[in-house]
Amino acid sequence: MASLKSLKSRSAMICRILESNYPNVKTQLNHNNPFELLVATILSAQCTDRQVNQVTGKLFERFKTPADFAAAPVKEVEKLVYSTGFFRNKSRHVIHCAREIQSRHNGRVPGSLDELVALPGVGRKTANVVLGVIFGIPGIVVDTHVGRISQRLDLTENKDPVKIEFDLMRVVEKKDWNDFSLRLIYFGRQFCKAVKPECPTCPMMSFCRNRGLRKKSIEKTG
Repeated sequence: MASLKSLKSRSAMICRILESNYPNVKTQLNHNNPFELLVATILSAQCTDRQVNQVTGKLFERFKTPADFAAAPVKEVEKLVYSTGFFRNKSRHVIHCAREIQSRHNGRVPGSLDELVALPGVGRKTANVVLGVIFGIPGIVVDTHVGRISQRLDLTENKDPVKIEFDLMRVVEKKDWNDFSLRLIYFGRQFCKAVKPECPTCPMMSFCRNRGLRKKSIEKTG
């Protein structure tokens, strides 16, 4: 692994390229308030934002507040979130999370990492999404895109999301944490895909340890 100074310089150049390609970024999860974003992010685990948005439209029409979700019949929630996958676990997490918010936080989504990760179904990824979008608190969100791309760009050697998060926090300027995560997600969707990355047109080719990954994959299977 390169020195910390070298990694910071590398990440700064990567940040500039990402910003030039994606100057305006925001979460793709539809929401009207902090609690809706929290629920949507819980549902987004191993599910696309597009699918979550299709589900939450009807879900938030039926249940509008933490109090509504706290009293919601689990079977009804399961039916509404079924298409997001892992619907039983997600339904329980959402309901129990709502109950905790009602009983411990007076029905308001808390604004600190420690309080958020103490809620059922809320890990560091979900907490950092809420903190960044709602409260403007810097954080690195490590989803599958961020994890995969940060490895390919030699910003981390780790595979564990929490370790990747802390590696990126060391080399990316704190003021850029929120946008950096979102830009990597945009970049992952457009270019650095898991199976068939768009290597020939990728603006990050010079930084990638897997240069020509798509070409190599085609040659290997051809």
